[in-house]
Amino acid sequence: MRNKKFSGSVSGKGYYIALVLCAVAIGVSGFLYYRNADKTDKDINADVPTASQPLDDQQVVATNPDGSLVTDPDEERPAPPKNTAYPVAGQTVAVYAMDSLTYNETTRDWRVHNGIDIAAEAGTNVCAAADGEVYTVYDDETMGMTVVIRHADGYTTKYASLAEEVSVKPGDTVTVGQTIGMVGNSALLESAIGDHVHFSVSCDGAFIDPAEFFTQE
Repeated sequence: MRNKKFSGSVSGKGYYIALVLCAVAIGVSGFLYYRNADKTDKDINADVPTASQPLDDQQVVATNPDGSLVTDPDEERPAPPKNTAYPVAGQTVAVYAMDSLTYNETTRDWRVHNGIDIAAEAGTNVCAAADGEVYTVYDDETMGMTVVIRHADGYTTKYASLAEEVSVKPGDTVTVGQTIGMVGNSALLESAIGDHVHFSVSCDGAFIDPAEFFTQE
């Protein structure tokens, strides 16, 4: 009888000891798991900006396909020419969008747009947007017949998707409103728009919204 009681007592104690050991093992395993999980989360999020790490510090300087920079809207720059005019009268069918993506009907994808597209009848005269000097005239494989004019204080205007024949050549001095070419549809990247002029403006090599170039009343 005594041996049976002793045996039962030992068995009971062993059962509780086993429970305690299991609980300890589970606790240790849980601690190690969450410690490793926390470390993994920190490793994964190491490059994600936090509230104390400004987003601006994470931004990469944006560039355009031709290598020119995208302007910083807060950056100070010289005032544009006082006497300016739109290159052609017509409806603006695509707006400037360098800080967001717009849908391109021709390529059927979303992309930035460094200028504005003005729809007009083919053959309509396209004029210089300000006084300046013709820098280059060329047939771009994606944007078609293009004229680039340099103006004062680092400003440059570009007129693309023109008809094949233009009215100026590199080195010509032009005045605001002077005809430089005609409306066409030579830009392969924008052919779905139809006849139009792709007009863009840059200052010191960085594109700006053309609306900021024109004289404000």
